[in-house]
Amino acid sequence: MVISPFSLRIFVADGDPDGLRIVDKSNWIGKALVFPRALLPQVKARPELAQTGVYLLLGPRPDGEGDMLYVGEGDPIRPRLESHYAQKDFWTRAIGFTTTTAGQLNKAHVQFLESRLIALAKAAKRMPLDNANQPAEPSLSEADRADMEVFLGHMLGMLPVLGVHAFEQAPKAPAAKAGPVLTCKGKGVQATGYEASQGFVVRAGSQAVADTVPSMAQHVRGMYDLRQELISNGVLAMQGALYQFTQDYSFSSPSTAAAVVLGRSANGRVEWKAADGRTLKEIQEAEAGQ
Repeated sequence: MVISPFSLRIFVADGDPDGLRIVDKSNWIGKALVFPRALLPQVKARPELAQTGVYLLLGPRPDGEGDMLYVGEGDPIRPRLESHYAQKDFWTRAIGFTTTTAGQLNKAHVQFLESRLIALAKAAKRMPLDNANQPAEPSLSEADRADMEVFLGHMLGMLPVLGVHAFEQAPKAPAAKAGPVLTCKGKGVQATGYEASQGFVVRAGSQAVADTVPSMAQHVRGMYDLRQELISNGVLAMQGALYQFTQDYSFSSPSTAAAVVLGRSANGRVEWKAADGRTLKEIQEAEAGQ
């Protein structure tokens, strides 16, 4: 995939940086509305929410650290958001995608976008989904499908800038400007990984210990819960007496990656080492000229 520079314009509609933000992208027909749940009674009068579109609901997980996600579509969006305001408890913020001119998206278009977003989130396995089912893709003409893939690409480029990483797959290989491939060893396991713009990527085929130390659940509960989630969703699968990564997976930090691999609290800047024995910390200090 060719990555090209782009610019976003963020309009803070009510003067509150945490309030309603309207985001548009250069050379794109779409726009995003980003707002906290508490503002829906005021925001719902916006003309954009009277259009056909696709939306995301995000909020804290009830059973652990981190957020969960719901993907939906509406024709128009407003009644769907009003329903979720009354019936869904978890979400605290919403992002709605529509177009700059009404009528450029129809029901089949947003059903396609919804289906693709859910499939991407399930494949990435970075955030639990509140969606119960995987909706089927609607039948689109070849031209409409191509247009919606372009629309989707713009959305996926914007979302990380807006703090949403649920749809990002780990890069297949380190970028040219990324650091070296590193190794983490301990308790008979070996994992390889590298730093990337979206975090620290552990490669498919890497190993992780079968059992965590008892203190992990008490002292680094978030990392323990993440490891359990990766086991339950199949990112970590038992191979013989050890777990193995079934796909490349992006962690928020090298320490989180090392903790999942080793089953204990870990300083990733020390645990991850290059082929010459230098730790990630030593590599970074050398790069910084220290």
